Amino acid sequence: MPKVGVQEERRRQLIEATLEVVGELGLQSATIGAISRTAGMSSGLISHYFGGKQALIEATLRQLLEELKLALIEHTGAGTLTPQQRLVAIVEANFSDFQRSTAATRTWLSFWARAMHEPGLARLQHINNRRLYSNLCYSFRQLLPVEAARSAAKQTAALIDGFWLRSALWPDQEEGFRESEKLCQAFINDILTQHGVEPCH
Repeated sequence: MPKVGVQEERRRQLIEATLEVVGELGLQSATIGAISRTAGMSSGLISHYFGGKQALIEATLRQLLEELKLALIEHTGAGTLTPQQRLVAIVEANFSDFQRSTAATRTWLSFWARAMHEPGLARLQHINNRRLYSNLCYSFRQLLPVEAARSAAKQTAALIDGFWLRSALWPDQEEGFRESEKLCQAFINDILTQHGVEPCH
C-alpha cells in the first residue's frame, strides 16, 4: 500500500516542476516530458495524478492563487488591523516575495496570455479578480460611502494588476516592484484623504 501523503507529495512536486518549467520555457513549451523530467518522475504520473497536462496547468494556477491567499492571511494577521492597515496589507500581499519571484512572474504572465483562450484558466483568473476586488471593497466600505468604496476598490485593483504587470516586464524587476508597491499605497492614501479619512500609515 502507498504511504500516507505520498500522493499529495508527488502532486506538489509536479506542480513545483510545472512552475519551474513554465518560468524557464513558457507555457507553450512546457511539455509533459519537460515537466516530468524536472520533477524526476515518470510522465505517466501526470496523467495518473492530474488526468493530463491541462489539469496540471490549472492546478498550478490554483497553487499561485493559494499562495496569494496565504500571503494575504499572513499580512492581515488575526483580524486586529484597522481598515487602513488592512488596505496596506492587501497591497503588500500582492507584491510579496513569492509573487515577485522569477518563477511566479513568468508563470503569471504565461497564464494571463493563455486565459484569453482557455476557459478553465479564464475562470480561475476571474476568481482572482473578484477576490482582490472583494477584499479591497470590504475595507474601503468601512471608511467611505458605498459607491465611493466600490469605485476606490475597482481603481485600486486595476492599479495593483497594472503596476504588477509593469514591474514584471521592467528590466530591474526588484526596483520596479518596490516602486509599484509604494505607488499603490500612495493612491489609497490619496483616496482616503480626499474623503477626509485618516490615511494609511
